Order: sequence, then C-alpha cells, then structure tokens
Amino acid sequence: MVKVSEAALRGGEPRASTASDPRRADGPLAGVRVLELGSLIAGPFAGRQLADFGAEVIKIESPNRPDPMREWGRAHVNGHPLWWSVQSRGKKCVTLDLKSPRGRELFLELCREADVLLENFRPGTLENLGFAPEELWKANPGLIIARVSGYGQTGPDAQKPGYASVAEARGGLRYLNGYPDQAPPRTGISLGDSLASLYALQGILLALYWRDARGGTGQVVDVSLVEACFSLLESAVPDYAAAGIVPGPSGSGLKGIAPSNIFRSSDGKWVVIAANQDSVFVRLAAAMERPELASDARYSNHAARGVNQEALESLIAEWAAGYSHEELTAVLDRHSVPNSPVSSIEDIFADPQMRARGMLVEVPDEELGTVVQPGIVPRLTRSAGGIGWSGPLTPGSHNRAIYEGLLGLSDEELQTARDEGAI
Repeated sequence: MVKVSEAALRGGEPRASTASDPRRADGPLAGVRVLELGSLIAGPFAGRQLADFGAEVIKIESPNRPDPMREWGRAHVNGHPLWWSVQSRGKKCVTLDLKSPRGRELFLELCREADVLLENFRPGTLENLGFAPEELWKANPGLIIARVSGYGQTGPDAQKPGYASVAEARGGLRYLNGYPDQAPPRTGISLGDSLASLYALQGILLALYWRDARGGTGQVVDVSLVEACFSLLESAVPDYAAAGIVPGPSGSGLKGIAPSNIFRSSDGKWVVIAANQDSVFVRLAAAMERPELASDARYSNHAARGVNQEALESLIAEWAAGYSHEELTAVLDRHSVPNSPVSSIEDIFADPQMRARGMLVEVPDEELGTVVQPGIVPRLTRSAGGIGWSGPLTPGSHNRAIYEGLLGLSDEELQTARDEGAI
C-alpha cells in the first residue's frame, strides 16, 4: 500500500490551546479554525477538504443525534463505518446542544474563536435557533458563514428540502444523462452534494482572502445544490437563449463530437477512445492502419466527423473488437491517442498511476490500525496538505480538548455542562 509520509502524518503543531493529536496535518490553511454544523455529505465534505489542508475543523454534533454518516456506507468492519472515517478525517468532534441555554452560550463562545462556520441546514434553521448571521457577527464581525442548501437562502423555493438527486434533476444534469427515450439515470454517487461542497470550499477561500488580504469583513457564502449542478451545463444556456436548442441525453458519447465514445474490446472491457480533434484523429487512423480515413472527406475535419458520426464509430467499434483491452490501450498509447478502460474501483486499486500520485493512502485508525482512504486533491508542491487521522469513532471525542483547551472551562464546568445536557 502507498502510505502517507511520516512528515504528513506528524504535521506541524496545532494551536497549543487545543492540541489533542500530534498527527494533525499542517498545510496552507494552518491557523484557520472552522466550526462544522450539519451532517451527511454537502457540508462535511467541504469540511474534510479544509481539514486536509491544515484547517482546524471542529465538527459539532448533537449529544442525542450524531451525524447519520456514522452509520452510512456499504462497508463496516467490526462495526466500524469506513465512510465516516474518510468524511470526518482530520476533524475534532465535539457534542453540543444548540437548543439548551448553556449550549447556546458555548456555541457563541466557539464562534468568537472561529474563522468559518460551515452549515448545511435548511434555510432558516440558524435563524430559528437565534443565530442569524447578524447576531453571530455581533460576537465575531470577521466570521465567514458558509451555508449549503438545496435551493439557496433566498427565492420562492428556499424552504423546500433538497437532496443531491433532486438538485441534479432541477439543475439540468439529470436531463442530459443517459440515452434518448429512456429514463434519465443517476450517477452512482451523490454528485450534487459533492459539487456544492466544492463550491462551498471555493467560496470560503475567496471570503478568507477578501477578509485577510483585502481588509474585508465576515460574509455569507450562499451555496445551492441546484445552482452547483446548473453551473456545469456548458453551452446549454447560450445555445438555448440564442437558437432555442434543447440538448438531451446522448448515451455514451456526445452528438456531433466524434470519435469520442466507448468501444468494447474482445475481452468485454469498455474503452474510451477520444480522438475528435483533427490532429488526434490522424493518429487514430494511423493506429487503425487506415491512414486514408484522415483524408476521407467524410472524416477529414471535426464538422464532417460529427455529421458522419455513426458510420465512423461503427468502423472504430469493429476495429477495437479485434483487440483485448490491454492490446487496444497499448496500440492507442503508442500513437498518442487519448484512451482509458472504464475503471472499476478494483481497477483503480491496481492502477500504478493512481498509486504513484498518492491517491490511495493508508491512514491511522483508532479501531483498525490503518484504513485505506482516497488521497488529497489538488497536489500543492510547496504547501501540501496531509491527513491527520480517521474520523473519531466516539461523538464528543474532543470535548475536553476544545471546551477546556480552547474555551478555558474547568473540569467542574465541563461536568456541569454534561449534567445539564449541553454537551
């Protein structure tokens, strides 16, 4: 297995007042403190990425209703939820009841010490708890409040619940997916949540820069799952606005973009061949030992190949079927034609490129010793991120480190807060 480097695991020292694990990664966001509210995917995925790059992420869970992600995922080893280990890696976990008087006081104290509050509640939830942005800014004018929701904080549908599948449909992604005249399928992941998380991360970094480098103040980062999906529609907006074009699903390729599709090898493996650029198509024709195709008027340029897409891709399919997938990718590689087998996770674990790039890493785990997790994206050459530890198994694992170390509570005050149900 490819392992995290010793330096990455050891990292730099976290803030002395809250140090609880010497393995905490020290990256470009070291010194940034994030409070993470919410659950499951859209908010916590952004929190995970912040932690990967050195931010101190304090995940807040209800004492009675911990994040359901602790139970999600297909694989549990000895009752240990592996997805939780990934999604909450490098985070410090505390329990806090935001509805109790003492819990509310402690939350405001945490906000005074934080740079970022990250939440993915339904709009209005913070306000109903008495924590509207204007109230939080009274405690900390520099606080950046990142809010991830189905439809955003405003608009006629703001109060509607929104999940990834709903957002993918409403934002237009689902309409473009699949094959004509068939039910639009979903991808096998919560794509809408992950896209929104990436925009939340982007917005937090922009807001931090504006505050710290440009003399700005705290602000709200308002991320909608629907809008995150909509933002990926490429030319659909101008095409429809100007010409009334309504793009639809195009199966495994794109209409008018040829050749760029999947082709089946003799051993049944699907292989993507992408040679729609003129110069690349010349190389594909050479790989096929059919150089005359590149000068054939039907295929000699991008537009012509689009018109004659079906006939061209039939020729390529017949040729590809004469090779095993390893033979096919080898001949394409020799001619510098972009290609790849369609990889399963099993294929990825055997992929030397993924291993060379550190995309499969062993991370210390308090229950299992080590667990394999996805590596960090992107790679920074001079201020790389690192993975500190797997998601803590027990809710409130860092209560003492945070409430005593950061907020200065005594042992007696901490016990009183427990007795009152505040933590």
